Amino acid sequence: MDEKIAAQDLIVFDGLCAACSRFVRFVVHHDKAARFSFVTAQSPTGRALYAAHNLDPDEMETNIIIVGGTAHTKMQGLAIAMGTLGKPWSLLAGLRALPKPLGDGLYDLIAASRYFFGRRVCPLPSEDLRNRLIE
Repeated sequence: MDEKIAAQDLIVFDGLCAACSRFVRFVVHHDKAARFSFVTAQSPTGRALYAAHNLDPDEMETNIIIVGGTAHTKMQGLAIAMGTLGKPWSLLAGLRALPKPLGDGLYDLIAASRYFFGRRVCPLPSEDLRNRLIE
């Protein structure tokens, strides 16, 4: 895996999950500084990042949010990503205060039913997202 890719602010997401893709489109829309790049979990880079962080690349149980070279998953990752977006969205960074078992439990509950809430086939990405999509 390219060290340059692993060091940048990056969101690794399930490209087949409509809920995950909506989250990414939301970040692209509100990330005025364009600090994040994106990679699908199904891509070779995404699979390598899952493995590098001791996650099963076939399960895709969480997005991976990499900020400042540090990887965050589940509720911590969501809170970190939201904290970068400016107000009012940055107020959601307060989710980091949740005890890890509670925050991760809530995240897992949503993630377990993500295909129920959204299609498994996602719309084509916007031009903004295509410009920031690595793989």
